Amino acid sequence: MNEVNRTLYIPLYGKALVSKKGIILHDPKAERIWEKEGFPLKAKSRSKWLAYYMGMRAAVFDHWTQKMLRKYPDAAVVHIGCGLDSRCERVRGYSRWYDADFPAVISERRKYYVESDAYHMIEADARATDWIARLPKTDGAIIVMEGISMYLDLLALVGLLIGLKEQFGEIYLLMDCYTELGAKASRIKNPVKDVGVTRVWGLDHPRYLAEQCGISYVGEREMTPAKLIDQLEDPEQKFFRTMFGGKMAGKLYRLYEYKSE
Repeated sequence: MNEVNRTLYIPLYGKALVSKKGIILHDPKAERIWEKEGFPLKAKSRSKWLAYYMGMRAAVFDHWTQKMLRKYPDAAVVHIGCGLDSRCERVRGYSRWYDADFPAVISERRKYYVESDAYHMIEADARATDWIARLPKTDGAIIVMEGISMYLDLLALVGLLIGLKEQFGEIYLLMDCYTELGAKASRIKNPVKDVGVTRVWGLDHPRYLAEQCGISYVGEREMTPAKLIDQLEDPEQKFFRTMFGGKMAGKLYRLYEYKSE
């Protein structure tokens, strides 16, 4: 797999670690896959603090996806940049779920996941839009974009969101993003550099993105809820809150929700 594909091992490791510890996220599939496929990550990528952060991010996306499915049970779920994530097993109640990623990732994914009437895997490059037409039109879609926007420049991101809106009409989107400062800082210190990624993009103006795509900006969401930080051991909680849950973290990394107008 290329360097972007290999970034999937960083969140996989984080989810496997917290699940094995019995905190934040229950993900036995991540534990099994990591045990078999574990990529030789370097120091920053194997940091327990980053693992906690990856686990919390996944839990927040899970909660949002489950909430949206309760509101829109007939909507399709489209998880773009799914990697080897098991959200399709952690979240319940969907009738149509599409996990999308590069062909090499989907090939790897098929070792661990089986398609069904409700669950499908689709080969896709998020930097293009041709694959969107292979998704069946439905009355709305819940779009999950976790850990992928930073690999798309603004033109590609706008094209992707417009394509999804045209395909489904109504879309509901949760997406994490670097800020422009975060993208610049990543050139100096970023775990994705450990797997060969040398360039990422940031977004400082979420409303501007919405205007370019003809969708509505709902608001910023919390990446590290207190109830999840409280699951860490007492000596770890203060450090994590300061480094990953405070104002400094917010200057580098954000979580945005959008919907169709």
